[in-house]
Amino acid sequence: MDAFGTILTRVYTSRAQIPVSGATVAFTQRGAEGRHKLLAVRVTDGNGRTAPVQVSTPDAAASESPGTVEPFAVCDIWAESPGYELLVVENVQIFPNTETIQDLELIPLPEQTDALLPEHPVNIPPQSL
Repeated sequence: MDAFGTILTRVYTSRAQIPVSGATVAFTQRGAEGRHKLLAVRVTDGNGRTAPVQVSTPDAAASESPGTVEPFAVCDIWAESPGYELLVVENVQIFPNTETIQDLELIPLPEQTDALLPEHPVNIPPQSL
């Protein structure tokens, strides 16, 4: 019988841990052939927190003997917000009947300057009609 745990995130930037509101956070699990299954998408609130996501976990009793299943489920978390680098955190452990809080620090992108423009832009020539 499966149990459930919950995961939520706290998204912030800088050492001062300034909350990032309006960040998009996706919760996924890897399935067969390494494909990701989307569990949920959340948007952070004014405190940089997401609403909890319920995740199916193995029953804790099934892991009491050596060589049995791990006592937790695993998910990957993708977080992004305009002006910040995409952050991917893999193998976050979610335990049954437990709320897990994952801190996510977003790194600001450098401010746009002329130096960041490509030296050789791609030029599409007109079609000869």
